[in-house]
Order: sequence, then C-alpha cells, then structure tokens
Amino acid sequence: MHRLDSSEAGLDEQSAARKLAQHGANEIAFEKTPAWLRFLSQLNDPMVIILLITAAITGTLTAFGSHMLPDTIVIVGVVLLNSVLGYVQEEKADSAIDALRQLMVQEAIVVREAKQARLPARLLVPGDIVVLEGGDKIPADVRFIEVNNAYVDESSLTGESVPVAKHIEKIDGSDLVPGDQGNIGFSGTFVTRGTALAVVVETARNTVFGQVADMVESAGATRTPLQRQLGRFVRRLIGAILVIGSFNFVIGALLGYSLPYSFLGAVSLVVAAIPEMLPALVTSILALSGTAMAKRNALVRNLPAAETLGATSVICSDKTGTLTENRMTVTRVYAGGQIYDVSGTAFDIDGKFLLDGAVRDPQSDAGLLALLECGFYCNNAHLSGESGTGDPTEIALRVAGAKAQIIADSVRRLGEIPFESSTKYMAVLVDSDDRRLLYVKGAPEVVIGMCSSAVDPDGNGIDFTPTRALAVASSFAEDALRTLAFAVRELPAGSNDLRSADLADLNFLGLQGMIDPPRKSAIEAVARCKEAGIRTVMITGDHPATALAIARQLGIDTERVMTGAELTGLGEGEMLDVVREVSVFGRVAPEHKKAIAESLQSLGNVVAMTGDGVNDAPALKAADIGVAMGINGTEVAKESSDMVLADDNFETIVAAVEEGRHAWNNLQKAILYTLPTNAAQALLIIGAVSMAAFVPLFGARFVLEPVQILWVNLLDSVLLTMPLMMESKEPGLLRQQPRDPTARIMNRLFLQRVVVIGLAISVPAFLVYHHFGSGAMDGGVVVDTLRLTQAQTAAFWGVLFAHFGYVISARSIYASAFTFSPLSNRWLLGGIAISLAIRLLPTFVPAAATIFRTAPIPADWWPLIALCFLPSFVAIEADKALRRLGWGRGTARAAASPVQSDNRVPGRPR
Repeated sequence: MHRLDSSEAGLDEQSAARKLAQHGANEIAFEKTPAWLRFLSQLNDPMVIILLITAAITGTLTAFGSHMLPDTIVIVGVVLLNSVLGYVQEEKADSAIDALRQLMVQEAIVVREAKQARLPARLLVPGDIVVLEGGDKIPADVRFIEVNNAYVDESSLTGESVPVAKHIEKIDGSDLVPGDQGNIGFSGTFVTRGTALAVVVETARNTVFGQVADMVESAGATRTPLQRQLGRFVRRLIGAILVIGSFNFVIGALLGYSLPYSFLGAVSLVVAAIPEMLPALVTSILALSGTAMAKRNALVRNLPAAETLGATSVICSDKTGTLTENRMTVTRVYAGGQIYDVSGTAFDIDGKFLLDGAVRDPQSDAGLLALLECGFYCNNAHLSGESGTGDPTEIALRVAGAKAQIIADSVRRLGEIPFESSTKYMAVLVDSDDRRLLYVKGAPEVVIGMCSSAVDPDGNGIDFTPTRALAVASSFAEDALRTLAFAVRELPAGSNDLRSADLADLNFLGLQGMIDPPRKSAIEAVARCKEAGIRTVMITGDHPATALAIARQLGIDTERVMTGAELTGLGEGEMLDVVREVSVFGRVAPEHKKAIAESLQSLGNVVAMTGDGVNDAPALKAADIGVAMGINGTEVAKESSDMVLADDNFETIVAAVEEGRHAWNNLQKAILYTLPTNAAQALLIIGAVSMAAFVPLFGARFVLEPVQILWVNLLDSVLLTMPLMMESKEPGLLRQQPRDPTARIMNRLFLQRVVVIGLAISVPAFLVYHHFGSGAMDGGVVVDTLRLTQAQTAAFWGVLFAHFGYVISARSIYASAFTFSPLSNRWLLGGIAISLAIRLLPTFVPAAATIFRTAPIPADWWPLIALCFLPSFVAIEADKALRRLGWGRGTARAAASPVQSDNRVPGRPR
C-alpha cells in the first residue's frame, strides 16, 4: 500500500460533498424511449401506411360480404412482421449504450483526509486522489502525480497495440489526442503493471470515455443506401398506384357503373398492384445473404448491411489486428555489422534469417546467434505453442530466438534489473554452462552508450563504432520498426549478484527491429479492393510513421499521412479536400474518425468503417456500415456495429463485399420479376373496367377475382420469386465498379419491363378469358355462370403459365435464358412444380373452389392456356437481345457502367 505524505492528503469530506453536488455523480446516464413508442415508430413508413389503409378498406368490404378477409389477414400479417423486424434491429442498436455502461468502474481506492478508503466510483469528484496498481481499471480521467513503472493499456481507446508508459512531466501543446497525453489516465483503460497516484480531473460525461458515449448516443442509426432507395421507390410506386386506382374509379363511374362496382374495381386494382410481399422478399434476400456471409466469417447484425457492402466505395480500416497480424514480429536484425531480414510472422517459429536474400543458419553464425540469445534470455515472456504471455515486444524477441532453435531451459537466471521507463533498459545475469553472462537490452541510445566493443560475425570482439550502430538504428526507425539494442558482458566466475556498476564496457551485439506486420491476406485483399473500385483508407491511433510504413507495404495509395492534431480545427471544405487526397491517418481521436467517415459520405461515398475499441463506436454508428472485430473487439464496438468479423481479417470484408453485390443482383431480379407481374394484374382490372362498356363480358366479372389476385401476389411471389434468391453468383462481381447509391430502382429498364411484361401477361389472359367466357353470354346477359367461372379459372391458369415464361428468363437481367442451364437452379424448378400442384387445389377440390371462385376446366382448353407461356418468354428475350445490340444500354445499365465524378474519391460512380 502506498505511504502518504502531507501533500497527498486529498480532499476533505465536506469539499468532496460540495463538488459531488456541483458536478454530479461519476456515472453516465442515458434516456431510453419506451418500448411501445419504439414499436409504434415502425409504422411510420409509406409502405406500411398504405398497407394499413388497404387492410382497413378490405376489412370494411369483408364486413359487407365482399370475400376479402384473406386479403385483410395477409396484409395485416405482413405489416406486423416488418414492424417486429424493425423493432428488433433498433433494440440491437440501443444495446451499444448498454455495453458502454458495463465499462464503468464500480469501486476505487480514494485518498481523503490523508486516509485511503474504497469508495463507489460514482462518488469520485475532480480533485480526488486515487491509488492505482497493476490490474486496476482507471475510474475517471486522471492526471498522474506519482508513477512507479506504470504502464496503461489504452488499446480500446487509442488503438495503440502495446501498453503505454506513463509519466508526470508537463506536456506542451493544445488539442492533443489521447495517444499523445502521456501524463493522463483515461476512464475505462487498464493499468497493466506498476503503481501510481493520480488526481481526478474529469468525471462522468466530461471524460474522454463520456464524450465517446455522447457521440454514440447522438450518432443514431444511419439509413443504408438500400433503405433510402426503397423508401424513394415505395413512395413513387404508391403515388402511381393511388393515381391509377383513382383514375380507374373515375372511369368506372363515368362509364355508368354503380359506385360500389367502381369502388370495388379501384380497391381490387390497388390490391393487385401493391407488392404486399416486397418487404418480406427483401428481408428474405438479405437474410440469405447474411447466412452466406456468416459462412465466410462475417456475422451480420443488421440485415440491410448485408447488401450495403455491395455498394461500398470506401473501406476505412483500423490498422492493428485487421490489416496487420496484431503480433509484434522481429522482421530485421543487425548483427556482426550485417543486416538480416527475418521471415515468418506471429508465432511462426519456422521463419528464416536471410542475408542478401540467402538463407543463413544462426547456429553457424556466431554473431547472429549471440544477438538472438541475448533477446531470448533477457526476457520475461513465455511461449506455449501458438500463444504467448507477457509483453508483446518480449514475445516477439522470444519467437525470434525460437526460430534459431534457442531453448529456455539451457540457462539459469541469477539476477535481474527490471525495465524502468526512466532508465530505458533491462538487464539479467544468467549462468550458461558455468559462465556468468550479463545480458542487456533497451533503447539504442542508452545501450550503445554502455558499450566499448562489438562482436563480429564470428563472435569475436572488435572495436566498436557507435555512430554506425546509431545510424542503423535510425534507418530502422525510419521504416517504423520498434528497435532495441542488445549487449553482453562476461562477469567473473562465481558472480551471483547483478549491480548497476556492472553495466559498463559491454560488448555490443546488435539491433532487433520489430513491427506488427501486415497480413498477407490483407495485402491481397487491398489489391482486390482496387480492382473492385473500392478505396482503402487506414485510420489508426498508432504513430504516423508506423501507419505510413504499413500502408505502403499493403499497397494503399498514399504520399502523406495526416494526424488527428492536424485535422483539429479544419473547416468543412478543408476536411473534404483532405479526405479526397489522404488515405492514411495516424494518432486520431474518436471525433476525428467519425468526422472522416462523415466527410467521405458528404462526397457521395458509401463508407464501411472497421473498429475494435471503445473509441471506434461513434464512427461505427456514423458509417453506412460499421464492422467490428469479433476476436479482439470490445463489446461496445460489437454492439455499435452492423457486422462482426469472426476472424478479425480484412480479407473477410472483401468476401462480404462480393456477397453484398450478389445480394443486390438478386434483389434487382426479384423486383424486376415481382413488379411487372403485379402491373399485369393491375392491367387486368383497368382493362376490364375500361372495356366493360363495349364488351359486356368484362362488365359481368373481372378477369380475376380479388381473392385470385391475392393468390397470385402471395403464393406465386413466394414460390417463383424466392428461388431467384438462390441463383449462383455471376462471374466478375469484384471486377465491377461499386453501384451508384443514388441510382433509382424505378429507372428506364424498370419502366420498360413493367410495360412489356405487363402487356405480355395481361393480354393473353384477356384473350383466354374472352375466348372461353363469350359462350357464357347471350345478348349481354350472363346465361351460364359455370362457364364464366371456368373462363376466369382459365385466365387464372394462363397468368401462371405467363409467369413461368417470364421467371425462366428473369434469372438474369441481361443474359439470355439460353446461356445458362435450365437445371442449374433446382429451387426454381421446385417452385414451378409446387405452383402447378397447389393450383390444382382450387381448380378441382370443391371446398377450395368455393373460396377461390374457380371450377374444373375442360381438357380441350388446356393447350390454348399453356400457350400463355410464350408471349412473356419471347418478350423478355427480345428485350434482352435488343439491349445486347445497343438499344437502351445508356440508361438501362447505368448502375453497371458508372461514370467518374470530379467531386468524389477515385473509383466512385456518378
């Protein structure tokens, strides 16, 4: 326990009470919207509102005997399903706030009135003195006033991969990021070793941690490009449907139909045209994509994110653990006046030592072996298989020694001078075959100053040139290598005590340079991103020189690096200029990371942001898609994200991008199938009302009854549209540019397909109904209701065969159906078979026929009904052929052929 002097008496209880009343408790409270209000907010959507209105109308008509109860039930069910899904997603977002609460420290040792006491951390106030030791979590933002070899793990807040040594000296400068504040301890970070006294300077929301919490709370949920596009699309679609429905009602009234008939026709048209299953189809496609991503180690927490990655144009990635191995690794050594490269990363002890490209055996190179032995034995880390315990730097030195077949039990340690931040060296005395060897490692300028001789490649003593050693150390540092120097001295036999006086006249053994190296898979993934038109931006809390060196090894295009301090104070225009040009950012604070994401979004980019620490949470929520690390990520980061990488690998993001693009392709196919078929049913209603004055048959009954339209909308959508989700990936997805997030779903291609397919399906149905139904009329009066029902049933089947013709070709938006195997999508074949089988129920089963107003069809009618397959198939194939010849390519394929824009980063479509 720390001994106090009179200057460390701390606050008295009265002063502490006054400050507590003034500043409030050291805790972070969040307001939470009641659950029932969050659920009701899911109903504030144009599609949901129009579905509820339609359900109200069909329910009212059902009360008056209109047989539209199935319509009402299904529509209400769809609304409830989507509301529940939206509510669940919002609850996941709120859980980020709950995770932040878990980081609050519960208790702390506080000095008040010269006495130490363990108090609830929420009672801390500015001015309190807290006692900290290894293993403690810092309870508030504190200024260190006394340290004893104190190191703090700030990785969750700054991204720094190794513990930071703390000191008490004053630091000059303003707007310093947390990583540059060596005399400050931050709430929520851990003391890894040593002891310290610190005075509380900020509590609760005024801490850096509290500011992060505020940013997380204010960031809110970002609407994905898909959600924005579907919102615009649904609003326009609903507007068009309501206009056409109103027009249909007016035409019916003007042609002399009764108002109830005209109103029923208008409602039937709305029910026919509204894609009730569209929300469920979108959800299903995204869920399937999420499942595929999970198999590739990308776990989707927010379903729309499954598609958002397909539109991503910029990936902002953390460095440590995502682009790099997250393991310090010795990559270069200087021994016997020669520089060796070292292969192998992390715990790979099969790495090699190379001199000018040639492999050298350390056991045959005495100078190199002596250097590695010093690093191995002057060390407190431990290796165990594929893992290690201890300081990351010492683990790296142990692994380097293991690559030279050095073993731990070949020497016995007799004494140690531990590393101190003030002395910057560590020394050990070991017994090696009855020789007393003093090994020293530390900062190059310190250890080199202790040396009077050096060792040549054969292990013999030679004259020492400090300037040469310092120049090599400087070159290592320029390449962002963390560099340590090593030295040895043999003490007299029988020496068992290690004294500071012995640290003189040492033999300089050399240098070992280490870095957290880039993953090989990340280098390949960055190259694939370039090919896919995606820019990679590195944002890290690490040193700028380290970030720049790693970026160059990864192949990230950059000539400069910007720091958080340089970003502070930039205007909006200046910030936009920076993110256009700079792809590497070092020493950034949470607000900088969030600002970078928002600036990139302002330029029209779809931004994916990776992160693993508490500091990353605001940026993860602000980005279009937040990607958290599953292995090393904090709970706060995971709960703030849309996706979690199970393997913490940048390559997994690229794999998820491919799945996202595949999801968008299948979503396009589903929409381009569903909406034209809905349009065809609407045309059946409009045509019937418009022609009823001239053809009495169409005034007797609609071509399809509302309940039959509902059957087509629901069952056919499920059985024929869902299999389109199972289409295999089209080749070259990662050789295309990202799609334009502002491109409209309702573009020229969509409108042309609606018209062409709508006519190709509805006209044959009209003709079938007219051909077989005319025999039921005599002088404009229905004389055979059974035949009229059979004619409707024939049209009901004709629409199904027309759907078959369309869906077989709809498996590709542009490629002909003759270019892919009809057996390659067995889900579609199964959907067609099931559609045929269940359509027999309302045709031949009396009970079902009564509900769906159908009747058995004479056998000689079937050949003509089956011909309805051809018009839709021929129409879509002809449309595709014309596009391949160049007709309509400029707008129809705009999303597939993006154009460079001056106001976006390279690779973005306009």
